[in-house]
Amino acid sequence: MLSDRSYMRDDYQRPSTSVTTWLICMIIAGYVLQNIAARWLGDGAEQSFNNLLALSGDSIKSFKIWTLLSYSFLHSMTSFLHVVFNLLWIYLLGRELMPLLGGKRFLWLYGGGVAAGGILWLAVNWSDNSMLFGASAGVCALLMVFAAINPNKPITFLLFFVLPVTIRPKWLVICLGGFDLLGFLFYEAVGSRGIGGIAHSAHLGGFALGWLFFRYVYERNWQGFGSDSPAMELPGWLKRNKSRRTESGAYQVNVGGSSTTKRAGSKAQARHVDLKAEVDRILDKINTSGFGALTDEEKRILDRAKDMLNRR
Repeated sequence: MLSDRSYMRDDYQRPSTSVTTWLICMIIAGYVLQNIAARWLGDGAEQSFNNLLALSGDSIKSFKIWTLLSYSFLHSMTSFLHVVFNLLWIYLLGRELMPLLGGKRFLWLYGGGVAAGGILWLAVNWSDNSMLFGASAGVCALLMVFAAINPNKPITFLLFFVLPVTIRPKWLVICLGGFDLLGFLFYEAVGSRGIGGIAHSAHLGGFALGWLFFRYVYERNWQGFGSDSPAMELPGWLKRNKSRRTESGAYQVNVGGSSTTKRAGSKAQARHVDLKAEVDRILDKINTSGFGALTDEEKRILDRAKDMLNRR
């Protein structure tokens, strides 16, 4: 039954998505392997592991192009909060963005932010004997898109896991972006390490990529990136509109003899089967690609199915 599907009920809670889960698991696995190499196998193993996956000028000179992405799976071993905060942001932002973007576009956005942050960091630190690791650039890209879509939606988080702080996303991005810009101009750009060892240039690259994604992919419905078009609003079938007149089904009741009634009943049953199959296909598409992948015709089909459920 259509009503048995959890995501067709009014009390449906958005589940964590497979893309977000896999991304979190990969970051955790990278951090665990990084610690195993450093603490159990010795300095040589740690250096080899970092040379293989961390981003640096030497890695690109050695044609290790994959390090533009793989560096995001490694994190600082001197500060456990580095990986914890990144994982929390990916989880929280993933819950909000996945239903709007779909899995593939979400992954493109995160990966693009990581790569953009890595490229900008390389442009500033090409000649330095330093390495870049951490998922912060990808998180900055996700945060920028979330803030652009929901600039005034209040969000509350625990500062230092103790103090509850409520802030609007646009001000959060402005504060973090301003902090990174100052750190970049007065520290990183003049050859010093960033404030607290932060790679401000990588963060700025992630923010820039997130803004470009929102401006030219999300807002302009750019075809590609794993989805037909991004969603600008919730589908109509999620909006309860009591005043909307439902479409009258083409049903025949007691016209003619029994043979006519049987034919009408068989036609209605066939229409019901076809509608159910089409709705199942559309709901599967929502699960894999997000609301933004639906066409106008598919949204109308879901509206009709919702009306049928409300009449029961």
